[in-house]
Parts: sequence; structure tokens; C-alpha cells
Amino acid sequence: MSAAGPAIKKTPGGVTCLWLITPTFTSRPRRSVTLVARPPGKATMSQFYTDAPMIIIIAETSNLPIELQDGIAEFVRFSPHKNFQTEDTMRDNDNEYKWNVRFLYDHMMRPGHLSVTSNFPNYKTSPVNEKFEVVIRYHRKIEAFRGLGVIFGAARHLDQSGDVQYRLNFDDEAMFDTLGLMIDCSRNGVLLVDSVYFMLRNMALMGLNTLQLYTEDTYEVEGEPFFGYLRGRYTQKELASIDDYAYDLGIEVIPCIQTLGHLGQMLQWPKYAHLRDTHEVLLAASEDTYEFIEKLIKAASAPFRSKRIHIGMDEAHGVGEGRYRQLYGYKDATQLFVDHLQRVNEICKRMELQPMIWSDTAQNNTLQGYYDQDSNPAFSELVGTMPSDVALVYWDYYHTVSDTYTQKIKQHRELGCESPWLASGLWTWSRFWTALPFTFESVRAAAVASKRKEDGVRNAFITIWGDEGNECDMFSALPGLLYYAQHGYTSNPEVDVDLLKRNFGKFQYMNSGLFFIEVQAHSYLFPAHLEGICGADFDDWVDNITQETTSTSTKTQYQGNCSKWLLWEDPFLSFMSPQYAPYDLENHYSSISAYLFKVLETKVHENPLNSRLELVARLASVLSLKCHLRERLVDAYRSGQKGVLFEIAQGRLTTLRQELDELWRYHRGMWMKMYKPFGWEVIELRYGGLRTRLQTMYERIIEYVNKSAGNTGDVEIGLNGESNEYAEDTIPELECDLEIVYEHARTNLMLDYQRVSTPSRLG
Repeated sequence: MSAAGPAIKKTPGGVTCLWLITPTFTSRPRRSVTLVARPPGKATMSQFYTDAPMIIIIAETSNLPIELQDGIAEFVRFSPHKNFQTEDTMRDNDNEYKWNVRFLYDHMMRPGHLSVTSNFPNYKTSPVNEKFEVVIRYHRKIEAFRGLGVIFGAARHLDQSGDVQYRLNFDDEAMFDTLGLMIDCSRNGVLLVDSVYFMLRNMALMGLNTLQLYTEDTYEVEGEPFFGYLRGRYTQKELASIDDYAYDLGIEVIPCIQTLGHLGQMLQWPKYAHLRDTHEVLLAASEDTYEFIEKLIKAASAPFRSKRIHIGMDEAHGVGEGRYRQLYGYKDATQLFVDHLQRVNEICKRMELQPMIWSDTAQNNTLQGYYDQDSNPAFSELVGTMPSDVALVYWDYYHTVSDTYTQKIKQHRELGCESPWLASGLWTWSRFWTALPFTFESVRAAAVASKRKEDGVRNAFITIWGDEGNECDMFSALPGLLYYAQHGYTSNPEVDVDLLKRNFGKFQYMNSGLFFIEVQAHSYLFPAHLEGICGADFDDWVDNITQETTSTSTKTQYQGNCSKWLLWEDPFLSFMSPQYAPYDLENHYSSISAYLFKVLETKVHENPLNSRLELVARLASVLSLKCHLRERLVDAYRSGQKGVLFEIAQGRLTTLRQELDELWRYHRGMWMKMYKPFGWEVIELRYGGLRTRLQTMYERIIEYVNKSAGNTGDVEIGLNGESNEYAEDTIPELECDLEIVYEHARTNLMLDYQRVSTPSRLG
């Protein structure tokens, strides 16, 4: 992505700039939102919600197929707007229209096919003595529930005429045998079982039929108390309940573990020292290792119906270079990897499991090496030695050109894997809110390549990773998940944006007497918003669906995480501030915060999931106060304006400390409702460090001002007459000139907490 083209002024319309600062885009027309005043005498918004028709969707239970009954009961129970009912729970209301939904299993239909028809083209003009009925014909459970999800969306896309001919009469076809989601439950955040249920319900309504919970050490293994120790691991009972719930929705849960690298969480404990090659990698060739891996595979697969298992093996950096070399001597890393894979595959065979692995093998020790167009994984050392019954998962979250994916899929087949899988990415890692526009770009490129009939793939999933603390609200990925699902049910290279929006949460009721919001980029009129599948307003969650400047480069790309490193950057030293000095981030973030708090005040009743925007609204408020704080202090300090220093300390700095406390408390509350408590301590230590640094900054400034004024008392900072710890005539931190650390990058950087919390290295 280009780092040029600062266009800081933010018009209300979305939140994606919380994770990317506007300068990361090349110049392109920004979407603007204009409130158009309603003509005198026309309906008010409150009248609109009263007068607009309410669609009640009724599942006909008298002939409901038994395999759908438990799933339907859950959708009735958790319908965000309580507009989905059964005949038994149906209520009468003169202001409601009733859509009766009947499900018909059709054994003649091919798996993946779906047909939806209504008995009348208009729900308003159907005969009084006949029910308005929508029939969903399906072969697999997942398509039945996807059909229901589309109906949920159609009920939020109405016009005065009542015409639903196009929206409720269609055929759908899945482009893949399996299309699913993988959720990282190993980077601190272990989802509560109810949170997994929430994701499963959304997946079913979208038509996604596989779920993987990525668990490095966060699942229970009998007799291994230090495996997942104090990490919130899932019990066998919890995993079995997740599998049962998913089964009722037509979703297969596939265990997803690690059997070589990425096991540093367990290898840190002395109990597992004998299994350690390096601090992250198991000791290959050791019989103790394979006995242990067999225990892992048995424990991971036991709670699930699926006979598939993902055994990981990605990024096994340094395999054979640690204790292995001391014990066994040198061995080629690729050969060591293949030998290890064959041993683990034998274990899977004995358990009648079908394994898959991430395809970055031992030779590719860098991300760039894995994606290099000239780096073919089918090199001579691997061809003919890789077990043919192990599926390869090609993972790629970094490219926006479909040809790149097509070439790599071809190379996987050359390696001997006739049916490779493709994993895309929802950009949740190392940030607070999903990088949705870049997610859309990379997902589209991957989907176009995957759907090619001649050389695409039949199995695919998309990933939610929690690298670097899992600070992100995982549910912010839902628009990207729906976009991915929509690609899975169309052969076209583009998805129906209108359908996407209403399924996620757009309510459209076309009535010229109402005021409207004009979205100039798409020329859609959205007079009001209600929930579709997810119960949120798409445009409040997503700033823009497509970028006119989509890159045509085949190089590996990424999306910066400016808001994260702005938050955790040391406030006193602020050594990253030269990167963003040219930009007015203060107004940028304050505009975002003001818009989102307005959304929270006005839209949550009709869009319940919009309540999650409070996290990023509070984050934007903190960043607006913090981003240019040191710059203000330096100007006042170097010009000798001690009164201004005092005002900043008592005003902006004090407000920042208060706002940070509110962000911390809200984030903590959100975490506890979403995840198990284990792992929160990592993020809380970051908040604690930042709060303490801001307190030190405040006390240093107040002491300096008091000292300069001849006031040697300590009342202002509450030391109660104790010796003055900071009795200085200067503030050295404000005397240092700062340099640009990353030339030409500006704000288009993806940095972690350790990099920005201090310029000093530990140790």
C-alpha cells in the first residue's frame, strides 16, 4: 500500500481508519455521507419506525424436518430483533406482515444446491385467506440455514410496493465442498463456549460449513496439567458441546493443533524440557516426542465427530538446530521435516484420521520465501517423499492479485497434493479492529483463483488470528466473514454489494416522504438501518468495501496497524511521532470518536451489535488526546511557557488519563464477556504500564512548574512532605530531538508492542 497522499479530514462514515491512518492510501475519492433534511410535514424518524412494516418470519413447525429442529430453535431464541418465531410462539399485531417459511429436504438436489421460492411475488397483495409462504428446498442442512439467512436479509430490504419477486425467488450453489472459518484460541483469547455458539449461528446463516478452533495448548490432555497451564484451555466436555451445537447447524468442527512448531507455551515449562528442540519446536526423532504427540492427537480428536484433523507444522523455524543437533548431529531440515511428518501421519492413520498441514515446509523459513513467485515448494527433496494422503493448506493473507494464488495452487499440485486447501485471512491480528478494506481486497483475489473450475480448489477456509495479544474485537471481522461467504456462493468475481449489506444489517424501506442518508460512493439510499444476519449497521463497521486504487503488484503486502502503535507508544518519549508529524491526527481521531459515539446514542436499539463500536470509539478518543501530546509539551517547554505546561498537564493530560482508564475498563468488560479470563493479564499489563507512564509524566511536569515558580512544596503531586524525587530544573525527555525511524513509511507500519513501548531493548 502506498504511504503517500495525506487526506486527514474524516467525514462520518465508518471506523476502518482506526486501524489505518488515511495516509496509507494513495489519493482516491473518499466516501462522503450527507444528511439530507426531510421536507416540512414529513415523517420523523420515530414515526418511521412506527409506520414501517414489521416482517415476522415464521418457521412452520408442523412439517419441519427433524434434522433442522434444534438449529431452528436456536435461531428463534437468539434472533436479534425477535422477528423470527415458530407457529407456537407467534404473536398477532396489525402492523406486522407474516412470512411463513417451510423447509423441504430434496434428495434429488446435489449437495451445495439451494432453491428458495415464494408463493406470491408480493407479500402485501397476497390473498387475505392465504398465507404468504417461502419454501426453502435443500440437500444439506447448511444450505437450509443459509437460505434462512438470505430471508432474514430480505426482510430488511423493503419498499412500499411489497415486491419480493427477486429477493425471495432464487437458486444458490456452493462453489466449494467445504467453506469455513478458523479461529485462533491460542493467543491469550480463548473464546467462551457461548461466544463460539454465537459465531456458529452467524456461520450457519452465511452458509459456512466448517469450523476450526486453533488450539496450540488450549485443550485438555489427560495427565498433562502443564499443557495449557493457566491458559484457559477447553475441557473435553466443552469441546464436545461445541461439536454438538455445530452439528445441529450443519457445521463440521475440525480439530486444529500443532505437532512440531508453535509450541513455546508448553515448552517453557521444565516438565517438557526433554521434548524441546528449540524454545518453540518439538524434538523430532525422539520416541518420547511421538508418544506425546499421540496423546495430543487422541485428546484433540476425541470430542469431535469429524475424522479430519489439522496438525499444523507451519513456521517450524530452527528445526534440527537446537537440542536435536546436540543429540543426533546435523540433518538436513527438509529431510527431518519429512521424516517427522511421516511419523505423525502414521499416528493419524492408526486413529483413522485424515490429516492436513500448513504448507510452508522447513525450506521456507521466511514469509517472503514462502510467497516468492520463483520459490516452488515442489523442489526435488520433497516431490515423492511427502505422504500423498496428507492434505496441504496453502495459506496466503497478503496478496491482492488472483494470478499469484493461481500459480501457488498449481505448485502445490506439482508437489503431489491433488486437492490442496486454501486459507485466506480476516485481518484481525495485531490491531484493535479488523482491517476490513484490505481483507476484502485479499479475499477477493483468493476467491477468484479458488473458484476457477479448471485449476481452483474444492476446500477453503478463512482465518481469524490473534497475534500480539489478541487485542482485536474478533466480532469486528463479521463483515469480512460475510463477504467471504458470499464469494462462496457465486461464480462471479464480484459479490452483490446490496445483498451483502442487507444480510449484514441494512434495513431499506423506500418511502420518499422520509429523510435519507446519501452515500455518494455507491448512490444507495438508506433511510434507516436494522439488522439482517448479524444485527449491525454495515456502514458503521466498514468505511469502504472497495478501493479504487487496488494494488496490481504481485508482491507480499500487509496492512499497517497505526492505531495500535499510537496507543502503546511511550507517551513521554513519543519516539514514533516523527512518522506522523505532518498529519493532523488529533482532528482525525476526534471526528471518528464523535461519529461513533453518536452512532452508539442513536442506533444501538435497532442495531444491537453496534454496541461493540464503543471499544473503538473510546480508542479514538484516547488517540485524539495522545497523538500530538509530546509535541505540545515540547513547544511550551522550549519556549519557557510554564503556564501552558501547567494547563496541558491539568487539562489535556489529565483528560487523557481519565479516558484511558475508561478504555481499559470497557476493554476489560468486553473481554470477560467474550473470552475466558486467562490471557487478559497480558493486555492489562500494557494498560498498567501506559497508565503509570502518564502518571509519571504528569508528576514530572507539575514538579518542574512548581520548582520554576519557587514552590518547593509537594502538595500538588501528593507526596505529603516527603523528599522531592523529581526536583529538577529541566525535563530531559523534552529536550531530545526526535528522528524518523522508518524512512518513507510514514504511518504505513505494522509494529508490535515491544517495538513501540520503549526505544530501549530489554536485557
